[in-house]
Amino acid sequence: MTLDIGVLGYRFMGKAHSNAIARLPMFFPDAPEVNREVLVGRDEEALSNAADRLGFSRTTTDPSEAIESVDAFYNLGPNFVHPEYSIEALEAGVPVFCEKPLAPTVGEAEEMAEAAREAGVPNGCAFNYRFVPAIRYAKSLIESDELGEIHHVRGRYLQDWLVDPEAPWAWRLDEELAGSGALGDLGAHTIDLARFLVGGEAGEISEVSGQLRTFTDERPTEDGETREVTVDDAYLATAQFEGGAVGSFEATRNATGHKNDHTIEIEGSKGSLKFSLERLNELEVLREGSRGFETVLVTDPDDPYIEHWWPPGHVIGWEHTFVHENYEFLSAVAEAGEFEPSFEDGLATQRVLAAIQESDASGERVSLD
Repeated sequence: MTLDIGVLGYRFMGKAHSNAIARLPMFFPDAPEVNREVLVGRDEEALSNAADRLGFSRTTTDPSEAIESVDAFYNLGPNFVHPEYSIEALEAGVPVFCEKPLAPTVGEAEEMAEAAREAGVPNGCAFNYRFVPAIRYAKSLIESDELGEIHHVRGRYLQDWLVDPEAPWAWRLDEELAGSGALGDLGAHTIDLARFLVGGEAGEISEVSGQLRTFTDERPTEDGETREVTVDDAYLATAQFEGGAVGSFEATRNATGHKNDHTIEIEGSKGSLKFSLERLNELEVLREGSRGFETVLVTDPDDPYIEHWWPPGHVIGWEHTFVHENYEFLSAVAEAGEFEPSFEDGLATQRVLAAIQESDASGERVSLD
């Protein structure tokens, strides 16, 4: 069986997923055969050039036309296009893979999740950091009770691409287009990883207290004017988990010297672990009875996904997480199975993001019950 896929978007995430799909037959021989059928965008010339580079058979500027002709639809466009075309594809019975955050608002995310429930086809939200081998290894340690009862969950995501106040305005800086700033762009990843690692009902967040901050109110545009920034540059939040753990989370796009520093730490009654995306092949683990942390290089053949790649010690990179993610999603499509993280996971994270925004606006702690 060959799956014809359509992809909306050809820049950052379009390149990442197209590259991943191209790698699948080389390293995952049991992956379904995939035909990059149609690439969707607005600028016909740029779209044609992108299709040639990314290996798509044809292009269209009409997402609806693409949806009608494919076996799976990738919605990798800006946040504001996530609801309309994802719902349209689901109502047509087409499996959908959508970038994160699931939608600009929690109301739209609820509509998307409901459409996915009614469609009953595979659906996925693009939290690719679940597919880092070291994160999967960390998950296995928690599930096997190596850490004991989870007490603390601490996550941060630091970037610096907006430190310069003269950095140009972009759609990610508009509330109508993006929904939020660092909170949704970066915090969504952290919240999802926290839910995934702690796991089950214990991993659901029941209360939050949050603060948002915008450091630069206006940014220059290409035409020499300025445009207002209507989203947050940074957020801070504390959280209560259903299982009793407490959490603290932060993200910023104004952290001087930090390029893509996504760090998560979990401490339990018997042990602890630390992970940083900037050293994604490593996991720091403290086990019961040990006096300090051990750095585990997660590159052995029996580590998650590593059998498909290189000999031990030959590290993998950020782009490999997309290969793992696409392997799982497309396999679910081929087998009419289920995929996680699903739209339900995207909605759960969106509800936490919305509660943090509500807490900032009201100055009060917000319950998610």
